[in-house]
Amino acid sequence: MAKKVKTTELKVDKSMMLITSNWGPYKSFKAIPVTDACPYMEAIFDPSSKILAVISKHSKQSYHMLPKLDDNGDPMKLKISKRENGKDYREERRLIETYAEYYVSEREEIESFLKGFCLNADSYDYTQYLDVELNNQINAADPAGDPIMEAANLKVMK
Repeated sequence: MAKKVKTTELKVDKSMMLITSNWGPYKSFKAIPVTDACPYMEAIFDPSSKILAVISKHSKQSYHMLPKLDDNGDPMKLKISKRENGKDYREERRLIETYAEYYVSEREEIESFLKGFCLNADSYDYTQYLDVELNNQINAADPAGDPIMEAANLKVMK
């Protein structure tokens, strides 16, 4: 028997607004801040994985691999062909300031977040995106030309 989850009502200021957006090739929605007091930069729904990605205003330092640049600001090309990761330029590990990200995957929790933070959660039909079944999933056998792979700029390594 499926476990029932009671949706909790958040007691926070409604400081975001829902708008229509895209996630890769798919129509989606995002929440944008409408007041300075909003603790988030944005929240965007990924219809392919059914996850709400929430980006906080709080930043943190984390390491990222970035292209190594020459004196002109252009990526430095490798003297050999591409590396195993498919990149043909040099990279270096840098500590940079990034915003904290949160991923909400349970439908009830997504709805609770939207109803708690979004001014227009009652009038905007976000459920059309929560309920959509995508018929164009990644074909692992033949990923070339797949709109999901192209939109995310992903390359499958063999």
